[in-house]
Amino acid sequence: MNLTLKVWRQKNNADQGGFKEYKISDISEDMSFLEMLDVLNEGLSSKGEDPVHFDHDCREGICGMCSLYIDGKPHGPQQTTTCQLHMRSFSDGDVITIEPWRAKAFPVLKDLVVDRSSFDRIIQAGGYVSVNTGGVPDANEIPIPKSIADLAMDAAQCIGCGACVAACKNASAMLFTSAKISQLALLPQGQVERKVRAEKMVAQMDAEGFGACTNTGACEAECPKGISITNIARMNREYFSAVVSSDSI
Repeated sequence: MNLTLKVWRQKNNADQGGFKEYKISDISEDMSFLEMLDVLNEGLSSKGEDPVHFDHDCREGICGMCSLYIDGKPHGPQQTTTCQLHMRSFSDGDVITIEPWRAKAFPVLKDLVVDRSSFDRIIQAGGYVSVNTGGVPDANEIPIPKSIADLAMDAAQCIGCGACVAACKNASAMLFTSAKISQLALLPQGQVERKVRAEKMVAQMDAEGFGACTNTGACEAECPKGISITNIARMNREYFSAVVSSDSI
């Protein structure tokens, strides 16, 4: 395939940035999107030009690093991570626009790389459980109904890629935050910090500059792991319960 790429280039956070057009040829439909960018960068490097900077790590769809906004959609035309998006999703002669996530809480570091440490700070605010050191407990020592375990595991699948933020017109992080709150609030092990967790993580989310939920469901529609917006409702219940309880007054 022969393609035209319109790639966002930005030297640093202080730079205004802008799109630059590149022509690329002989791209196999079996390549992943990131492999196609590797080919682009090899060509740029061979000409002594600065390669396009983008995030990537495992390239197996489980780390959430490959945060690219492709043709107006987070991770591109399919509900998957960018590394699992293949060039067969495009056609010969296509013009593909590639941008970084656009959110106040995700400042651009360079080109397509954004600073997502705001997610880390939300987790640090309360995304943990208290445990006593010692021997490993038996697997069935704390019985958990399968329906509850399934809900917790579904929420725990969130990889923190930020597609929910990129998809939301308010750049809300409520799907991410609610998934991290839900996966612990549903389990017996997460009950100790349950109330303070909801308060602290929501407060940190707001402090980072993320917007409010739009209730449009765009976050769920674009999430590569299919995290449900029912977690947002659960987070709201957890937060309301925490702020009205005597423990938080």
